[in-house]
Amino acid sequence: MTTTRPEPLTAARGGTDGGGTDPAPPPPGGVLWSLSGDIRALLMLPAALTLQVAHPAVGAGVDAHSVFRSDPWGRGERSLASLQLWVYGGAEAAEEGRRLRRLHRTILGTDTRGRRYHALTPANYAWVHATGFPVYRHAARYLMRPLTAAQERALYREWLQVGRILGIHDRDMPQTVEDFWPYYRAMLAEEIEATAVVRELVAADAPLPPPDRGPLPLRLALRALWPVLLPPLTRLRRFATVGLMPPDAREAIGLPWTPDQERRLRRLCSVLRVVVPVLPERLRYLPRARAARAAHRARPRAHA
Repeated sequence: MTTTRPEPLTAARGGTDGGGTDPAPPPPGGVLWSLSGDIRALLMLPAALTLQVAHPAVGAGVDAHSVFRSDPWGRGERSLASLQLWVYGGAEAAEEGRRLRRLHRTILGTDTRGRRYHALTPANYAWVHATGFPVYRHAARYLMRPLTAAQERALYREWLQVGRILGIHDRDMPQTVEDFWPYYRAMLAEEIEATAVVRELVAADAPLPPPDRGPLPLRLALRALWPVLLPPLTRLRRFATVGLMPPDAREAIGLPWTPDQERRLRRLCSVLRVVVPVLPERLRYLPRARAARAAHRARPRAHA
């Protein structure tokens, strides 16, 4: 893995980007529009995050610089809002990418293998982004439906567009699905390990404070019930994190998964595949996605 200093914090230019224009976000109505705004995507995110921090440099950076222990609910809320901007933010997407690069500019140190790292070193920054594709692809089989070959290719193209928003140069990410899998397998074989942050994220007894957001009556009720709610919640988090992680990544990290757990996961996901699609849109989609979808539907009528 390269340990060079990151390149200047300018917007990355993809193969389809114009001279001085910002990278374009994924297209409305694309595969990501269907996946990332659906409430079922909330169950996919812990697996992607855990795979990210299984990289020694990324894990060391999160361990030393993140507030995921002291402010887990705030960090989760900010991360989700950022991800939604990448896909549904329109003109705001590129600015969010610049904000994230500024935020990561001072994150550096030494990883668990004694190597110097910087958060914006291309190999590290690209891996954080790359993990989303295999997790989305795998989890969609359980929570939604398997992607067709055409949808998988479209998802990868759209994920590359998101990478350009984040400042990842095309040369630092495989440009086709066919090239992605050798890169991914090499990362699993050579870099990925059960870092300290991974072990925390999948611990069934990990400490977690009660939510500090939402209406006051709800927060007070959750605080009172938290000793009862926390154990099953942490077990569910571990179950979803490990179960919705691609099996080869799960094996590379060393996370056990039994046939009985697989059967339980399939039963749970079969219920979600039936229930979620019949929910009204205000319950099925996250707020940013819902607003973007409504604006997109209204646009042709405005010009009619």
